[in-house]
Amino acid sequence: MKRKFKKIKNFISVLFYIVSILVFLTIFFGSVSFIYFARDLPRPENFVSRSISQPTRIYDRTGEHLLYTIHGEERRDLVNIEDIPDHLIYALLAAEDTRFYNHYGIDIEGIGRSILINLRDRNLSAGGSTISQQLVRTALLTHEKTFMRKVREIILTIELERRYTKDEILEFYFNQVPFGHNVYGIETAAQSFFNKSTSDLTIAESATLVAMIRSPSALSPYGDNLESLIGRRNYIINRMRSLGFISEEKSSASLNEEPEFSRFRNYLRAPHFVLQVKADLENRYGSDFLNQSGLKIYTTIDFELQRKAEGVAKLFAERNSERYNAHNISIVIMDPSTGDILSMVGSADYFGDKFPSDCIPGKSCLFDPYTNVSLRGRQPGSAFKPLVYAEAFRNGYSGETIVIDERTNFGTQSNPYIPRNYDGKYRGEVSLRDSLAQSLNIPAVKVMAEMAGLRQSIEMAERFGITTFTREPHFYGLPLVLGGGEVKLLELTSAYGVFAADGLRSPASFISKIEDSSNNTIFQSNSTPRRIIESEIAKEITDILSDNKARSPVFGSNSLLHFENHNVAVKTGSTQNFRDGWTIGYTSDVVIGVWAGNNNNESMINAPGISVAAPAWRVLMEEFLSN
Repeated sequence: MKRKFKKIKNFISVLFYIVSILVFLTIFFGSVSFIYFARDLPRPENFVSRSISQPTRIYDRTGEHLLYTIHGEERRDLVNIEDIPDHLIYALLAAEDTRFYNHYGIDIEGIGRSILINLRDRNLSAGGSTISQQLVRTALLTHEKTFMRKVREIILTIELERRYTKDEILEFYFNQVPFGHNVYGIETAAQSFFNKSTSDLTIAESATLVAMIRSPSALSPYGDNLESLIGRRNYIINRMRSLGFISEEKSSASLNEEPEFSRFRNYLRAPHFVLQVKADLENRYGSDFLNQSGLKIYTTIDFELQRKAEGVAKLFAERNSERYNAHNISIVIMDPSTGDILSMVGSADYFGDKFPSDCIPGKSCLFDPYTNVSLRGRQPGSAFKPLVYAEAFRNGYSGETIVIDERTNFGTQSNPYIPRNYDGKYRGEVSLRDSLAQSLNIPAVKVMAEMAGLRQSIEMAERFGITTFTREPHFYGLPLVLGGGEVKLLELTSAYGVFAADGLRSPASFISKIEDSSNNTIFQSNSTPRRIIESEIAKEITDILSDNKARSPVFGSNSLLHFENHNVAVKTGSTQNFRDGWTIGYTSDVVIGVWAGNNNNESMINAPGISVAAPAWRVLMEEFLSN
């Protein structure tokens, strides 16, 4: 009996010894294997230390309206876990990892359950990977399907779970996960597919985005598998209900919610303005930096005023095309005290179609949607006259100075230059006030020839910010005062801002502030206004341009230019053969410039500026004054 007990004891001792050796060898070789397989692994710290490409975002002046996003191949906006609604997290857990908060990265129970489900259903619909594994797989490892990569995935998942909290892992995941169409991260997906922020997603929208994670291309809402996408969405909603994440009532409402996907295009508001800002930023920082730096650009645009201006441009361009063969309109609205561009409409409709449909953009199109006319040289007609009169006033003349409005040859006998007034009439003695208010041509040419001077008038225009007079003065000659030299709508509108600001000039400004990805201000607009003309001269020009009695003989006492209860200064302009129509007017708070015509310089039909540009200008000035 004792011998038998001794044998059993020896057997147990040997067995314990063998098991101990096996355990030791398992631990040893496991550790060696861990070290071997983990030697080249990217560290979990990469989630927070590596530079994640972030787009540059362009906003309106308030920062409340996103105008455009500049990105590279990856479109990604980061979001904090605090801004992710609970129902979105529940949707992810229901779809991908219901035991997320109960495992340490590798869910053995979940793997076994998924194997049984796949065997039962005879497909591979149920996956066994946890959210942590998916994160490691997509963000830190290659896509190769090998045993070694799987071991590394497991090792790194365990390490990830050891180093970070569950909420941190969820935040990493939501900011990394791809949704197709070069969209990465839940915030960019919410903006791209539903035109809203993550925090505003409904339960149904959250389930829809989570449904896309499994197969972004096959389940794209813009492909042929919308029905499959909705089916998986509904599966996730039902799972959320069965797991107790949402109520029966919310589940039913979400299942019945019709998805409203936004048009998938690169989001672009205030297009002509934004594209000019983008070009300026690329010159300043370079395109590569903009694509990934996460800058926040706060522009000068007043978003509501911009929307109003775009609607007005489209409306009056349609009217003008029917009445006057004038197919395009451009608008600039500025703050004269700062130079801030509050609105820029480069054409009647950036998203419209060229006209005629077979025309060649830049050559034969009456309407070219993409050309920003506010930055193109066009002849301003009489809208240029106030700058010349300002130079005359600097030389000691005034609004009460008298000139003779009569037939005059300003050229030679062999090379005559005999300008005409718009109505072909002569008025004899006329004050500079009346001649400017009524836009008389012969007195204006006399002002340039005898009181202001051609070269001095050009120099005055350049001080006002006009950059298009690049040739010698004799190239333009005296017809310059009648609009014989091309100017840009933006620059001429800004020049009128000098009169509005009592002689001070603030250059046109597109950007008010730039912040880096950490919200540090790296640029702040703070230009100091510079005096261009004496305050008295600016006030006199303003007084003339707002003198309704002085302009009434030509425009009538109740024209589109007159405001009963507001002091508004305004000047129209028309070019020879009605190729361009202008109206530029201002108060002390705003300058509004409107151009109307055709891109290809084709003549309009009997269409002066008061007819084709003033109606749109009037609506916008009324809008501004009413607010």
